[in-house]
Amino acid sequence: MSKRKPTSDHAAKRQNRARAAGELVGAIGGVAFKRFGFVQGAVVSRWPEIVGERYAKASAPESIRFPAGKKDGGTLTLVVEGAHAPLMQHLAPTIIERVNRFFGYPAVARIQFRQGRLPRPEPRSKPQAAPAPRELGPGLREIADPELKAVLESLAGRIAAAADGPPALDRPSPIPSLVNLPKVR
Repeated sequence: MSKRKPTSDHAAKRQNRARAAGELVGAIGGVAFKRFGFVQGAVVSRWPEIVGERYAKASAPESIRFPAGKKDGGTLTLVVEGAHAPLMQHLAPTIIERVNRFFGYPAVARIQFRQGRLPRPEPRSKPQAAPAPRELGPGLREIADPELKAVLESLAGRIAAAADGPPALDRPSPIPSLVNLPKVR
């Protein structure tokens, strides 16, 4: 008789497909979310859906604390920016209702507010496009649509940069096919 523990069907089932990073992050972040009082990390990631875009800009969930041994009747702690706190206090019953609807059971009984600053995402800077190589000729330079022209120039610059890098396999270069582009007006 085998001494191995039987595995559940879900754990034993393999998925032979590429999965989105979002599917993996929930499992990875779950431990960290539970450490800070969140039963479900989706509350944090889906906060704008729960309370609406307008109120999500002024608030963020910080933790959910449950009474000992229970998974309902908890206290949701929200970080709220300065002057929005009185408005959010008036909306507390609505927020409790929406969070409980999200969970599917009465998980939150009250809300505790803490004033503070919300983390703002840093704007990402666009990488500078490399200039188009001269061997492309005037075909690329005469394209009227600026967006299409910028995309094609970026592509040509990356191809040229890749050509300067490590030697590629013996494949035909895609640059000559861009030389004879028709004029777009």
